[in-house]
Amino acid sequence: MNMLQSVRAVLRKYAEFTGTAVRLEFWWFALFSVIAHLALNSLNIFTDQGMVYLGVSLSGAFGLVVLVPTLAVTVRRLRDAGRSWAELFWLLLPIAGLIVLIIHLADPPRQPAAVSPQVAAPTPVMTAS
Repeated sequence: MNMLQSVRAVLRKYAEFTGTAVRLEFWWFALFSVIAHLALNSLNIFTDQGMVYLGVSLSGAFGLVVLVPTLAVTVRRLRDAGRSWAELFWLLLPIAGLIVLIIHLADPPRQPAAVSPQVAAPTPVMTAS
């Protein structure tokens, strides 16, 4: 999966909070968001009277547009890692919460539970007496 496929997948399922999202889908979208914010922030205009914060405004608008898709893909990624959506509340802790959430988002996918073979009931052994 490349960045374009990831962005398409996230935007196609922009409000789908069920299911899972693989690591590549989440991290490519996160990288896309960071690059887009940096690019938009660089569009500030310097004039003789000061700076016109056009880029900051565009970046803020972009942030509002991708807010729901970002939350949705984050919830799906946490589910894929075997975590609950409530792990998002780690963000309420200033620095440590972000670090904990990043670690949880980087977890490998949860392996499906191994299907245990059904144990047959033991057959009674007849003894001759």
